[in-house]
Amino acid sequence: MKTIAPFGAWDSPVTTDLMTAAAISLGGLTVDGDILYWLEGRPSESGRTVLCRRGVNGAIEELTPAPINVGSRVHEYGGGAFAVENGVIVYSERKDGSIWIIEPGAPPRRIATPEGCRYADFEFDSARRRVLAVREDHRGRPPTNPEATIVALALDGEAPEIVFVKGPDFLSSPRLSPDGRNLAWIAWDHPDMPWDRTRLYCAALTADGALEAPELIAGAEPEAIVQPAWSAQNILHFSSDRSGWWNLYARVRGADLPLCPIEAEVGGPHWVFRQRYYAFLKDGRIVASFVKDGVRRAALIADGRLRPLDIGQVAESPQPLGDGLAYIATPPTAPPSIQIKPALGSEPLLVKAAAPSVLPPETISVGEPIEFPTSHGPGHAFWYAPKNRDLEGPADALPPLVVLSHGGPTSMTTNHFNLNVQWWTSRGIGVVDVNYGGSTGYGRPFRRLLDGRWGIVDVEDCRAAAEYLVGRNLVDGARLAIRGGSAGGFTTLAALTASDRFKAGASLYGVADLKLLASDTHKFESRYLDRLIGPLPKAEALYAERSPIHHLDRLACPAIFFQGEDDKTVPPNQAETMVAAMNARSLPVAYYLFAGEGHGFRKAETLRRVLELELDFYGRVFGFTAPSLSERVKIANLGAAAERPPKLNS
Repeated sequence: MKTIAPFGAWDSPVTTDLMTAAAISLGGLTVDGDILYWLEGRPSESGRTVLCRRGVNGAIEELTPAPINVGSRVHEYGGGAFAVENGVIVYSERKDGSIWIIEPGAPPRRIATPEGCRYADFEFDSARRRVLAVREDHRGRPPTNPEATIVALALDGEAPEIVFVKGPDFLSSPRLSPDGRNLAWIAWDHPDMPWDRTRLYCAALTADGALEAPELIAGAEPEAIVQPAWSAQNILHFSSDRSGWWNLYARVRGADLPLCPIEAEVGGPHWVFRQRYYAFLKDGRIVASFVKDGVRRAALIADGRLRPLDIGQVAESPQPLGDGLAYIATPPTAPPSIQIKPALGSEPLLVKAAAPSVLPPETISVGEPIEFPTSHGPGHAFWYAPKNRDLEGPADALPPLVVLSHGGPTSMTTNHFNLNVQWWTSRGIGVVDVNYGGSTGYGRPFRRLLDGRWGIVDVEDCRAAAEYLVGRNLVDGARLAIRGGSAGGFTTLAALTASDRFKAGASLYGVADLKLLASDTHKFESRYLDRLIGPLPKAEALYAERSPIHHLDRLACPAIFFQGEDDKTVPPNQAETMVAAMNARSLPVAYYLFAGEGHGFRKAETLRRVLELELDFYGRVFGFTAPSLSERVKIANLGAAAERPPKLNS
């Protein structure tokens, strides 16, 4: 028999220790011969990212001991922070942008690079003893306008960098053909984002390694191209959304050959470098990941057909390993894990899990895909019902609901197992994770729904998802909360100021003032709003109209703000302006600023505090007391027992 307890007040096996001390993130899965490499993000080590390796004997070793923190800050979001070929490793140190090389049997040594530059997206040119990279040059330039180049770094000595490509506002994906004769890369310019329009170039290399005149391969017409790659036969492949979906093409005799037309995404938005959507098998077939209805799975592509693989959901494309595959599995019922299939028909072997599987199946809430009506067609989300093996809510009550608005906004959510969702559901709080209009994974037209309508379409979809669940009598319509980080924080604040449907909100490094964001963000996103809102100064009135900071007269519920002090993408002035304005109007508000954190929290202590403070915040607003919390939230201006306004720098 289950014990009856108020929704939100259930004891849960999903503890802060499980989510911070025991859990890690997994990414950057790379194969070199029979050796497997990957990155681990470790909240318990102040968010440090560690490069790990699994040898042919199955032993796992850490290649970058503390305090090394592997990472790149190119475009601020980074990615592509290491590469490996024939046992030689090159990586970027996140703290100072320095570049290091690890060769077999030798200690790490630094590669000569100038101060003030950042590097990412490494590509070995081993025959010439160099590595190619995207360089972001901040020397003598405004912080918001570094110069993008593709350079060659010598692996030996003090030779100066060779600049291969310069001129475009942004560059990515330098990819060398197997015979070393051709280099492909991607470029784009303001005001486009890389999911709006990019160009694919290719140029021949001379015998001494210099770059000849480039040829435009694709992108003369608007299309978003990602992941150029060469087959073993030196044939250039790439993914483009020219059909309305990111699909694969091969460049054959001067023409682009579609390999497998499908209404699904074999590609995605370029937020970080070195995203992998497909890879080549030894027999000439292609292994790929594809997104359909918000879920990413793996498949083989050959002879114009796509054949799904029976390995469940994945984080990105599997990588060939011997006669089999290596991949990051992301099932709905267990933490992500690195797995190996020694052969395509064999059983998978577990290499490393992101967290221990300690939750009983009866406590795991699996995301149910739902569709709901909106003014622009069907809306999409995943519904997670409250679930706990030992507890249930009163028969005469319904659970609170937390609506999740993902970041980006050109991004997506899926229903893979996520402790951040189970944190709520195992405590008796429902969750709906919304792929609002403008999200990826549903084709280019759906992705373009936010053009000129950010703060409208996304807000409508989040509200519609909540109302759909209220209409199904699954959640308490009087206890609806919305939360989001970054762009999702903007959607949260816009929703709170657009109607009184939500009764609480949580913004994590979210946007409150669009004009302030446009003037005070990094280069990569500095013209993002041209398409989402409109170009300045022409659209200045629209920026004010859409900014939550200008509509506090319509805000009638408590809000909590969490912010990183070192955030360069959405600086603290966004949250602090909103908090000050809410205090001036005596609106209930809480604010927490975290030193040493940027855009997205990494440290275990920060993650622990945010989890507990936000849970307690909803408890204070919705009338339940969450058990076993080590810290209680301080909310200014809440009712008669109003507390002191939160300090802006504490």
